[in-house]
Amino acid sequence: MLSTPAGGRTRAGGAGLDPGLDIDAALLLRRLDEIAAFGARPGLGGITRTGLSDEETAARRYLAARCHEDGLTTHVDQAANLIVRRAGADHDKPVVLLGSHLDTVVDGGRLDGTYGVVAACEVVRVLAQAEVELPVEPVAIAFTNEEGAGFPYPFFGSLALTGKVDVAAATVAAERGGLPLRAALRAAGGDLDTIDAAAWPPGSIACYLELHIEQGPVLEAHGIPIGVVDAITGRTILDIAVQGRQGHAGTTPMALRRDALAVAARVVLAVEELATERGLCAVGTVGRLDAEPNVTNVIPGRVELTAEIRDSRPERLRAAERALTGELARLGSATGIDIAATVRPVTAPTPTTEPARQAIAAAAEALGLAHREMFSSAGHDAQIVSDIAPIGMIFVPSHRGISHAPDEHTDDAHLIAGARTLLHSVLRLAGR
Repeated sequence: MLSTPAGGRTRAGGAGLDPGLDIDAALLLRRLDEIAAFGARPGLGGITRTGLSDEETAARRYLAARCHEDGLTTHVDQAANLIVRRAGADHDKPVVLLGSHLDTVVDGGRLDGTYGVVAACEVVRVLAQAEVELPVEPVAIAFTNEEGAGFPYPFFGSLALTGKVDVAAATVAAERGGLPLRAALRAAGGDLDTIDAAAWPPGSIACYLELHIEQGPVLEAHGIPIGVVDAITGRTILDIAVQGRQGHAGTTPMALRRDALAVAARVVLAVEELATERGLCAVGTVGRLDAEPNVTNVIPGRVELTAEIRDSRPERLRAAERALTGELARLGSATGIDIAATVRPVTAPTPTTEPARQAIAAAAEALGLAHREMFSSAGHDAQIVSDIAPIGMIFVPSHRGISHAPDEHTDDAHLIAGARTLLHSVLRLAGR
């Protein structure tokens, strides 16, 4: 038994495996390398495969073709989610759903989301080829547009699965270049007009399991290969518009300026201070900022930015949101500049379910893998799926905690260990 590091429980063990069942490690790693080519930027290192882009659609189709070669069946639903089953699957059985997403942020890494999808497909393949009969039906899914990096509608695929897509909001959603989400969805094989058909009824999913890289430094710091997620962070996003007055940068005296960017800079610092100085939330970030007209010798007349705050407790999220909107009102009054904030639908902090955590921990122990319970500071499709099904999440270490960046990396041995844990978690949930 390993000692318990601060902030989590750690255990190790080593018996109780289902004999003869294991993933094909070489196939898993090869598929990850192959999919990394979609959206890769040669010479730059990163991957840009944003949701509903041509690159994401191509990656989805490529993976579907490989799954067909493995003897599995695939289809794309109205949200462009890719769903993978064994041939002859029993549609009357409750489903153990496995998956994540294939889209990336701009200039992101090759594992975030994709690893969970490829491992899920590998688990379904192994169980199908071994002709393992279970009281549940294992199904893999690749959710569409989890990141929201291109179209500002994150978690689109998992929201569709739970019947929570706001069609009116989706209808007006568009990329910065102006391409409507509706058109991109149609090109990817989906259909916004019939999006309700993508929803799964409550009770049809016995459990959803998501395997993911940690995207943080905890597991690597403690030398632990498997994280058993006990809860997923909550997140509030505010779209903020700062409306000043455009003017000549040389001839407008400083006292007469209404510089939207100068005020927006104070907004950025106010978001940061929510976490650093005031301790109202775990983290606060401004990740997008667009100034108009964005010309060297012109005082910016308008700035649009997004503020994101995260915390594990809903009351702290609400308090941080109130504090930020109050600070925006104060800034607007003090500077004479109009500041408008729109709060997107809040993603609440979400606990995972005890049977899923127990199955993951037991699978890791049977494989001889040390594990610890831990919190997820990143959002995931799992917390959306939790509206209609029990959920569980498995983490594997991220080198130096880096993610959403070209340097995102996890050692092959950890990738393999995570996929094996996913396989045996499914078997334990099914009573094997």
